Amino acid sequence: MLPAITAITNTNASAVMNGLQTQLQSQAPAQLPGLSPMTDMTGTDAAGSVPFGDLLTDAVGEVNRLQDQAGRTVRGLISGTGVDVHQAMIATQKASMAFELTLAVRNKAVQAYQQVMSMQF
Repeated sequence: MLPAITAITNTNASAVMNGLQTQLQSQAPAQLPGLSPMTDMTGTDAAGSVPFGDLLTDAVGEVNRLQDQAGRTVRGLISGTGVDVHQAMIATQKASMAFELTLAVRNKAVQAYQQVMSMQF
């Protein structure tokens, strides 16, 4: 066995978990990787993060770009301008998956909106 693998297998798993747990508890929530500070009502904070609306606009633009790229590769495949079948299939699948994800996010947003609107205050 490799020395690193033997060292990992010989360590006590509960000791490793306790060490990680202690390390995470000692950090402030803003210092944890992947977390950002709270934002104000406008959607921006002191660090200048992007508002949610802009994120959605960028995501829809990316889906549109993937759709355009898929269309170009399919046209290139049909016209025989050096586009490989694999490239065309990958581009169309990327565009399809991006569109399906966008549709699922939209459906969840509409569902959440409908639930909020049906609440009685």
